[in-house]
Amino acid sequence: MSEILSYEKFVENLRAYLLDALNLQEERIYFEAKDEEGMAPNGDRLFVECRVSSEGKEVCGIHTEELYEDYLDGISIKRIGDTVTNEILKLKDARLFKKVQDVNNYSKVKGDLFIRLLNKKKHEKALENAVYKEVDGIACVLYMKVGQRDGCISSMKIHKASLADWGMDEDEAYENALSNTYSLTPPRIYKWERLLFNPAYEGDDFMDMNYEENIVERIAGSCLSTSIRTNGAVAVFLPDVAQRIADLMDDDFYIVFTSVHEAMIHPKRMSCPEDLERILKETLKEATPDEDFLTDEIYYYDRGARKIMKWKKVVSKVTLPASCVERLPL
Repeated sequence: MSEILSYEKFVENLRAYLLDALNLQEERIYFEAKDEEGMAPNGDRLFVECRVSSEGKEVCGIHTEELYEDYLDGISIKRIGDTVTNEILKLKDARLFKKVQDVNNYSKVKGDLFIRLLNKKKHEKALENAVYKEVDGIACVLYMKVGQRDGCISSMKIHKASLADWGMDEDEAYENALSNTYSLTPPRIYKWERLLFNPAYEGDDFMDMNYEENIVERIAGSCLSTSIRTNGAVAVFLPDVAQRIADLMDDDFYIVFTSVHEAMIHPKRMSCPEDLERILKETLKEATPDEDFLTDEIYYYDRGARKIMKWKKVVSKVTLPASCVERLPL
């Protein structure tokens, strides 16, 4: 097993990798430690001068502390470096840099704000200056889309300092972004049989009030995501989505986040949460990449309270199916 690099050594190796991958001169990539009065008020960064012209420089700031967390989670420097390189190449489009420069002007960026889910404990350091709401260990984080190419979205976190420039509090910014997320990437229910055999299948628009199909009678559960199926687990937190699912099922339900991209929905009356927890842990171990991990906990939607919470918080109030009760120890 290879030796774990210190943070300083990691930054040094990543810088060397990017210099080679982007074919840049030494002075075009430099490190700045967190400095509230300097270029890195929100954390350590590697700055990459992506474009230099008579009009000035276009500089991309890379949050190295977040990337080091990914490295400690088992992602190689090569893989991290390749991801960063690809993002920088996308951002070389001058229009994308213009959008980043507009981040402090709410009227120019409000249509590009959206919510993305992160595991709060895993990303605790990166969330120190971020704008987010927590739902029992899941951070619903405010992001801005800065570009889209080949079906991939480039984005950046919005930091608390931007809210002062916007003249807006966190609650207002968050609610606006949540509604915007719904518009940009509407929620969809996906049926596995259609998804496997029909490449053109775009999911079911269950939020349509004319939608009447049964989404309950599936042993594997119903797959909830968004229209683009990337970072789609956020769908369950979008306005009115959880309540609509509960109405269609005529039941409370369990939420199994198999990754940041989707959530499996299981009606309470047909499900054993202990079995769901076991299956989730197996799925995470065998099929979910580290970077797509959201949580290993089972969540529960209480339609009476209109609230999402960890299942273990409500287990004393939940009436388990007989199939579950029979397996509980005496």
